[in-house]
Amino acid sequence: MDIDLTEEQRMLAESVRAFVEKELMPHEKEVEHLGEVPVALGEKITHKALALGFYAANLPESVGGGGLDYTSLAIMEREFGRVSHALNGFAWRPTELLMACTGDQVERYLMPCVRAEKVECFAITEPGAGSDIMSMTTHAKKDDNDWTINGAKHFVSSHQLPDFAIVFATTGNDQTPRGPRKRVTAFLVDRGHPGFDITRGPRCVSQRAYQNFVLSFNDCRVGPGQVLGEEGEGLALADKWIKMGRVWVGAGCCGRAERLLQLSLDWAANRKQFGQPIGKFQGTSFKLADMATELQAADLLVMHAARKADAGQMTPMDAAMCKLFASEMLARLADNAVQIYGGMGLMEDLPVERLWRDSRLERIWEGTSEIQRHIISRSLLRPLGA
Repeated sequence: MDIDLTEEQRMLAESVRAFVEKELMPHEKEVEHLGEVPVALGEKITHKALALGFYAANLPESVGGGGLDYTSLAIMEREFGRVSHALNGFAWRPTELLMACTGDQVERYLMPCVRAEKVECFAITEPGAGSDIMSMTTHAKKDDNDWTINGAKHFVSSHQLPDFAIVFATTGNDQTPRGPRKRVTAFLVDRGHPGFDITRGPRCVSQRAYQNFVLSFNDCRVGPGQVLGEEGEGLALADKWIKMGRVWVGAGCCGRAERLLQLSLDWAANRKQFGQPIGKFQGTSFKLADMATELQAADLLVMHAARKADAGQMTPMDAAMCKLFASEMLARLADNAVQIYGGMGLMEDLPVERLWRDSRLERIWEGTSEIQRHIISRSLLRPLGA
């Protein structure tokens, strides 16, 4: 990454990269074949990440986290992005939403996640409410002091079976100048709680070993102590996670793109056709030039957004630009890498085909490219009254 970093930031990047190359990359083929990370391997990765201070680096030092700023976290995300989420999930970060925990929730949910004793999942997407969150049908009805949740969530991603879910459900309607708007509340629901079922979802061709789950709620009754944050403030909580999540997607895309670029450079320098390295031919060398240029531009967008976040100035448009450009850049780089490798680029013997498949998901989750373009265009036009 050709970006102006401090010495500490460079050391952080080097440390995470060394960890990824030594502890995660050697297991890529195995977990791809198995479709999941073996329990013993996951525990080993987490233990080493805890020892190195990588785990929960995103959470404040006051709760036992690393307390890193957004710029440093973007650097870490970039390096972890070089491998699948199935593997890096065991070494990385619990959601910042858990900082909304209060009272007994701190010891029941936040602290066990900081210590890697529990794993959470973020459950907002539904079969009929993906990009259109306000079409959410999962609802919670108040009965005395308790809440009864009914509905279903899908495409709930995690590197392993979660211990509890942060579930978003409608709890009524608010009147706004634009008409009625659903009030959304976040709930903490433990796996195994009566009325809550969690099953493995369909297998995805991207990030094959990274699991997705289907969550079902049938008269699932929870107490008032299971509300995360304030009643009706669920969307505000979710927005914090989603907005920074788009920057993290952008950073991870840059890490994977750099890996693809290096693989392509090595292949172009050593693969010979017509008596010379294929990198000598403009059809290959110009692809490499475009790949390097686009990667540099994406890196700059990511770091710009992260530094604005550190200054408390990042906007939804900044995050959307980051996610849009970096994910589409990765798609172009992955396609070029396959083309440079030719037939070998599609063979399972080499990592290129897997990185190519994995890249496709990045333009969909955390908001599709179309959603990002909508956010950007509305941010530009709304001040003009259009």
